[in-house]
Amino acid sequence: MMDLKTYGYTEIEAIPDGLLPGRVTELRRERFTVMTERGEVTAVLKGAFYHSAETRVDFPCVGDFVLLHYNESGDSLIVTVLPRRSKFSRADYSGHAAGYAKTVREQVVATNFDYVFILSSLNWDFNVTRIMRYLTQARQSGGQPVVILTKADLVEDYNLPLAEVMQTIPDVPVHAICSHSGLGLNELDPYLMPGKTVVFLGMSGVGKSSLLNALIEQDVMKVQAIREVDSRGRHTTTHRQLFMLPSGTMVIDTPGMRELGLFDADEGIRASFTDVEEWFPHCRFTDCRHQAEPGCAVLAALVDGSLPRERWEHYVAQQYENKYVQDKTSYLIDMRVRNKTIAMWSKQTKKNGGWKK
Repeated sequence: MMDLKTYGYTEIEAIPDGLLPGRVTELRRERFTVMTERGEVTAVLKGAFYHSAETRVDFPCVGDFVLLHYNESGDSLIVTVLPRRSKFSRADYSGHAAGYAKTVREQVVATNFDYVFILSSLNWDFNVTRIMRYLTQARQSGGQPVVILTKADLVEDYNLPLAEVMQTIPDVPVHAICSHSGLGLNELDPYLMPGKTVVFLGMSGVGKSSLLNALIEQDVMKVQAIREVDSRGRHTTTHRQLFMLPSGTMVIDTPGMRELGLFDADEGIRASFTDVEEWFPHCRFTDCRHQAEPGCAVLAALVDGSLPRERWEHYVAQQYENKYVQDKTSYLIDMRVRNKTIAMWSKQTKKNGGWKK
């Protein structure tokens, strides 16, 4: 029997008879790989998941703890997703709502992790603004963010970009590494403890697969070369998967995302920009928009340099994106309800014999 505690499982409540707890370690289309006390099993979803959910938010994700009906001679059946202690979500613009319009929904990328490793390469694609956007969403997730600057061998002095990131986000650990030479990897040891789970996030070509191979001490992930002309790379991870490191730490690797959409990120923005929002209570008017109002503490701080203009611009940009996603989501939900109402009314009218002259 395998002890599921090594996979981070802590029994919160009594398990109903006939059900077996497990942790989702891999997802390929509609088939799940789940680690249980009876070993690794393949599983599919109970039909209720498809019939009751308008979105895929409650669908099992890599990292989830689930309850399943165990089948020793075939696919087991996942019946319940246990409460998540953390989750990473992004705005998903794919799909259609009831065939009417494109929709924005929450896409859960990974769950039940302790640390969020935000990977950014020190090649020509190095971008502090993008790191800050990932950081906001990571803070929203419930995990502890850690910034990993990869490919330190590509710059003459990696201390310069390291200092830039540390100055921009002084309250978050930042490490510069090189997966191939091992530079800086020992600095990650405090996070890589038995039973802990780390999720890797970052764009294509930043070195997530190379870091995983270095930590797991074998080539488990295919690594593809990037185009040095524009620092772009192909997606090397095609599905989400949980790996167990020799240290007993678990790593969730995710497909590289070229655009990270902020989804319901109010708390994450607030946590990332406490130095900005602390000026708001000092404004003369409680509903100050910080644009041209008299007595605005934000405008005064921008003028005298107490609030760096770059920090304010980052804050405004993230608030704008978050509001856009929320407004678009609300609009599409309202439109879907309205279309369903019209469809039901039309069906009822036809049932009653149509229009009467």
